[in-house]
Amino acid sequence: MFGLAKTTLPAHQRYAIRTMAFMAVYVAINVMAIGGVFDRIIGKPIAWALAVAVAAPVIGQIWATLSLMRESDEFVRAMTAKQFIVAMGLTMAVATIWGFGEEYAAAPHVSAWLIYPVFWGCFGLVAPFIRNSR
Repeated sequence: MFGLAKTTLPAHQRYAIRTMAFMAVYVAINVMAIGGVFDRIIGKPIAWALAVAVAAPVIGQIWATLSLMRESDEFVRAMTAKQFIVAMGLTMAVATIWGFGEEYAAAPHVSAWLIYPVFWGCFGLVAPFIRNSR
């Protein structure tokens, strides 16, 4: 963090706060689900409200990342955008390969919501290797 310009520091602080807030809600809802709080609504139309509620913090965290890009200087914006795009391409490749594996090779089904942690895993893998904005 010391290598970043002072103008990006507040943007990174806001990103960290936003991410922690969104992920706290995400974890709380999922812990309640694991604990059986929502068992009586599973499979009923009202369960769509639960699906939206647990997806909302994910959408919020993506917004936080896009806000970080918007609020950062040109170099950080370009680096983060490049990392984001490469990670998304890798995630789509993994999802496509696995989807065809399910279709043609009898691979076990994987829930679609796992695309989110796979994306951030890919982001973590590619970020150290993308060190310039070209």
